[in-house]
Amino acid sequence: MKKILFVASEGVPFIKTGGLADVVGSLPKCIDKQYFDVRVILPKYTCMKQEMKDKLTYVTHFYMDFHWKNEYVGILTAEVDGVKYYFIDNEMYFGGFKPYGDNALYEIEKFAFFSKAALSILPIIDFKPDLIHCHDWQTGLIPVYLKERFQGNDFYRGIKTVMTIHNLKFQGKWSIDEVKDITGLPDYFFTPDKLESYKDANLLKGGIVYADAITTVSETYAEEIKTEFYGEHLDGLLRARSKDLRGIVNGIDYDDFNPETDKNIPYPYNAVNFRKEKVKNKRALQEELGLEKDDKKMMIGIVSRLTDQKGFDLIAYVMDELCQDEVQIVVLGTGEERYENMFRHYDWKYHDRVSANIYYSEPMAHKIYAACDAFLMPSLFEPCGLSQLISLRYGTVPIVRETGGLKDTVEPYNEYENLGTGFSFANYNAHEMLSIVNYAKSVYYNHKREWNKIVDRGMAADFSWDNSARKYEQLYKDL
Repeated sequence: MKKILFVASEGVPFIKTGGLADVVGSLPKCIDKQYFDVRVILPKYTCMKQEMKDKLTYVTHFYMDFHWKNEYVGILTAEVDGVKYYFIDNEMYFGGFKPYGDNALYEIEKFAFFSKAALSILPIIDFKPDLIHCHDWQTGLIPVYLKERFQGNDFYRGIKTVMTIHNLKFQGKWSIDEVKDITGLPDYFFTPDKLESYKDANLLKGGIVYADAITTVSETYAEEIKTEFYGEHLDGLLRARSKDLRGIVNGIDYDDFNPETDKNIPYPYNAVNFRKEKVKNKRALQEELGLEKDDKKMMIGIVSRLTDQKGFDLIAYVMDELCQDEVQIVVLGTGEERYENMFRHYDWKYHDRVSANIYYSEPMAHKIYAACDAFLMPSLFEPCGLSQLISLRYGTVPIVRETGGLKDTVEPYNEYENLGTGFSFANYNAHEMLSIVNYAKSVYYNHKREWNKIVDRGMAADFSWDNSARKYEQLYKDL
């Protein structure tokens, strides 16, 4: 039996800020227990919900040499869905009201501590993994420390590492001198072939250089990041390591996202009865948000961080045209102030057809997925994306740009061959996006039978974790 250790900065159900948490919470429980013993290490944040903290059991604590000090390392444990979790406790690093802070240098110190502590606790919890699966820059130092600091100890010899890139944009960069001081790594690690990148230290780069295999969260994104446009200055390194790089698309938890059993939506439905039942959710949402009550009006949903990455500059450019009277637009999310204010403005201007909900709520997100006819995701880049997968599951037709995971998971509608699960456009252009939204509208209003068949095919697609888990299992076996 192979022992696999996941190490990440967040994971459901304990703590979540984005899609990384969904992966870390969902994938381990889908890995075949017959062949793999999968465990997870997370930080113990003080901002975790109390009900989650109550699940934790104290194991032990010790002091670790870090950054010229002896730092406290507490170990707690919990079991969820048959997966054993360990938590590293240090209130100086993991206190505060949110998991991540705004001070970049402090974040690097925090996750350097976490990476070293995650390796240091292994003999104490008596778990020697065959492979450590590291996620994003926060764990980028684990492959480095493993090679530099821990290899002299027999316990650590032979442990392999996988580095998964969820979003290449975030890399953990800071000045070499300060990172050297924090990490205690010798000078020769900070050269262009190791951690140095454009005169800074780069933690994600360290992980990519020293890991035995690299994955990212869709096949298209694995190809995109080898190009200058998407490569965030690491494209040369990723091309050099292309034989060790593979893309495996994320899945979603089909128990959590199931329109038939979802407790957050007023009217459950399934792939058989959605034609009659799904619209009841639209009515309920129209009433709740003060939109015009009209079953036949096409409703487009947006659930997202409101940032450039997600394509909101395109939406801003043609928002007036999008808001014409035959559609309703429902937005949920927070982000850049200019986009928050833009949606507030259009909510005021067209209150009967635009609803701007500038906050985040999981129950409201579920209601939007269930109520809307279409879902808009015009991302500039999207490593994987989960919203389009949830939309497909809820019979809400995705309208996406062909990039990263969106390209891999949404099959564009072909009216001549009756194929496709959604609508897509290729170029990052506002009017190209508008024309594909208008095309979707014309199918919705003039060819309702064809629209329902698109929904049928979307709801029949399988993006559960089971498929992805088999690919990860193969990767673990190959190493």
